[in-house]
Amino acid sequence: MTDAHSLTLYTINMSHYSEKIRWLLDYENIPYQEEALTPAVHTLPMLLKGKRQQTTVPLVQRGSECVQDSPRIVNWLSMEYGPLKTMPAALQEEIVAVQRRFDAIGKPVARYLYLPGFAHDELIKTIWTQFSTPWESAVVRLFYPVIKPVFKIKLKINPKDVAKAEQKIDAEIRWLEEELKKGRYLVGDRLTVADITAASLLAPLACPVEHPIYGTKEFREKMAGPAQKWADSPALEWVRNLYRDHRGKIWVRTPRS
Repeated sequence: MTDAHSLTLYTINMSHYSEKIRWLLDYENIPYQEEALTPAVHTLPMLLKGKRQQTTVPLVQRGSECVQDSPRIVNWLSMEYGPLKTMPAALQEEIVAVQRRFDAIGKPVARYLYLPGFAHDELIKTIWTQFSTPWESAVVRLFYPVIKPVFKIKLKINPKDVAKAEQKIDAEIRWLEEELKKGRYLVGDRLTVADITAASLLAPLACPVEHPIYGTKEFREKMAGPAQKWADSPALEWVRNLYRDHRGKIWVRTPRS
């Protein structure tokens, strides 16, 4: 629930797009309450609230106004809560270009991680139901044998498409490595939405210890194991350093179910 003035962020705990907006709100000190949704169970609420024929997260709501999709949320936050220190007007065009670039690898990253991850069903069910109500947890666990193949088809989790995803991820990591030779931040001389987007979308591969899911030993070994091919990349080391220096504690306030 939300009133006319409070801001609610709807997320899925493992979603790196959700982490992008969560990080932005935290860094900008914009007050909000997080509502953690359960995968599969989340589809109808997001479809109804977003009114875009999409079931994706994140989605923010203030009063009766709902904004879905992370770049649209960034634009809305800039208008409603700006000027944002992470979106200086003089650099906006460059920042948006980098944001667009890394938003485009969100699905490939998820595809790449879930292929090995789905060999560990109990881990997936545990992550998916972290903030679930008892009935949501029961539904996910009962119908998981049906949800899993549907999810794999929808996200194109198959060896052929995962191979394409790996190529795309590798290209962006190499691009980022070259950009970082110019300086610590991607646009300007301080943290911007460009950095937050790149770091958030690559975080499941970099596994920063600050993230309560990506940073766990089990996640690193069972889902992000194949990403070890980039473990020593300056790009992923940059992600880990950015989390260390600019992220802080995630879920200072426990999300509501």
